Amino acid sequence: MSATTHHLTTPPAPWKSSFIEHLGKMPSPEFVLSTVKPAPANSHSPVPYLPRARFCIYRGMWSELPENKHNDAPMNDRVYESELPTFTSDVRMEKIPELFATGAGHGDVDQSQGSGGGGPVEAVWWIKEVGTQWRVKGTAYVIGEDIEGEGEESSGVRTVKSQLGERMRVVKKDGQESWSWGKELTAHFGNCSPGMRGSWKNPPPGTPADKEPDAEHKLGQKVTDLNDKIARSNFRVVVIKPSEVEMTDLSDPEKARRHRYTFVSEKGDDGEMVGKWTDEELWP
Repeated sequence: MSATTHHLTTPPAPWKSSFIEHLGKMPSPEFVLSTVKPAPANSHSPVPYLPRARFCIYRGMWSELPENKHNDAPMNDRVYESELPTFTSDVRMEKIPELFATGAGHGDVDQSQGSGGGGPVEAVWWIKEVGTQWRVKGTAYVIGEDIEGEGEESSGVRTVKSQLGERMRVVKKDGQESWSWGKELTAHFGNCSPGMRGSWKNPPPGTPADKEPDAEHKLGQKVTDLNDKIARSNFRVVVIKPSEVEMTDLSDPEKARRHRYTFVSEKGDDGEMVGKWTDEELWP
């Protein structure tokens, strides 16, 4: 684990077990991810940012990748646990530069090729099986191949490790030094099916379909090599750092409630910063 990482003392979130239980009832844990994009100069937009939304698939909490008998990638020991939802993406998708451009560093397209980001997001799940909506608000960070390697860490890598690391709760103290961000990234790649891995070798998203792609970039490929150069260069894990979580339970119209959980940090008795989740019960 990098020296740029500091872990807040934070108890498990009160919403986590219900959230995971509910998602487990979905045929596929799909959700709507909303981002914002800087409005083009010629758009005549009355506001500086425009909303963007798309469906993504939840891939587990960061540092808690679920076991998968088909995943032959090396895995980290369970040294940490977190309340940091993850999904995978292609660096060529528009949401990646959006997360950089709207983050604190206002990164450009070139910077979005590596790790970093931090733009605001909102993720919404409707779990009809239990009549409940989950809404997660926060910031999202992108993890790429530069997350570990030789030489000095980029500002984006340092930001990712600092912002996410503080929410990674230590559950096995003697394994921290051997825990690897790069290994966790590869494990997420291995957790995807060969067909999904092959999608990171598709023709560039959003380019004209009448332009013939080269031999390496075609639809329908299957990738079994965990180190496939092209697929890995486009593969990203995106991690949401929640600041607020809402659960709206509509399963019983006569008892419907909304719970709003808010993350706060404050100095503890020893002067160290500690984190906690507050819980408000609201009318839906």
